[in-house]
Amino acid sequence: MNSIQDKRARILAAGTEVMLRKGYNGTGVQEITQGAGVPKGSFYHYFESKEDFAIQALHYYYTPRLERFANALAASDVSPRERILRCYRDLVGYFANQEQPTHQCFIGSLCHEKADESQPIGYAASAILKRSSDLLADCLEQAKAAGELPAQSDSQALAGFIGAAWEGALLRMKIDRQIGPLRVFIEQLERLLSH
Repeated sequence: MNSIQDKRARILAAGTEVMLRKGYNGTGVQEITQGAGVPKGSFYHYFESKEDFAIQALHYYYTPRLERFANALAASDVSPRERILRCYRDLVGYFANQEQPTHQCFIGSLCHEKADESQPIGYAASAILKRSSDLLADCLEQAKAAGELPAQSDSQALAGFIGAAWEGALLRMKIDRQIGPLRVFIEQLERLLSH
């Protein structure tokens, strides 16, 4: 990685971490550059604005997560239905192992603050959520083909519903400060995907 890419990556990593903790409005450019160990002027060399940074940070944060999700849903060691359930069980396990389950859903937090005001942020978040939903819908189609779901199931609609339910469960976990909402999500997902 050359020094330009390295500096940009450091700014993205530091700034994303701050925005996850403090939100868009609570994060200043100076705090981002201090965390990255670069001069404040460097920020505007790589990003047109704080809004541009937030859009690039969304992609920086979610690209590896979408790749892991895609790989998990493509695993060939278990059936399509089990791949989906294993993905979400693993996520619940991750949060269950935290001393106090907390989660900042970057898309959720950013959209809550800025989606009404910033069309570009809304579009970027929507594209990420659509990609996640499409990956899930593909696996649901495979589950249909394998006879694990009814043939008349609408995979796109079901994927959208599961994604929205997961986002809601994460929000409730954050509010309630306990893992219960995620356990309810898994129980209901198992019922929803039973044939």
